[in-house]
Amino acid sequence: MANIAQELAETLSNVGVKPSYGAPIELDGATILPVAVSSFGFGAGEGNPQSNNDNVEGSGGGGGGCSAPVGAYITRDGVTRFEPNTIALLAVGIPFMFVTGRAVARVVKALKS
Repeated sequence: MANIAQELAETLSNVGVKPSYGAPIELDGATILPVAVSSFGFGAGEGNPQSNNDNVEGSGGGGGGCSAPVGAYITRDGVTRFEPNTIALLAVGIPFMFVTGRAVARVVKALKS
């Protein structure tokens, strides 16, 4: 059996930023480049079939992924600007702000004591 973790690492090393940017789209004289926030999570596992008393077998698995559209780069008349997807940005930003606020509150509380 090949090393599962090594195979996953080789596969994911070729991903780069491709999941974050879509293919450019031409529409009414404007070029639109969609942008998303992407994250992946994988796992692996193996077993040790050579045990003193037990017949141990191993296996593994994993997976996961998430992508949220955050906006698009739009080029019109030679000018490029980012136009956000407000709802997606709120969905991505609210958990981040919550965690940041909790961390700052704990730091302030620790500094006061």
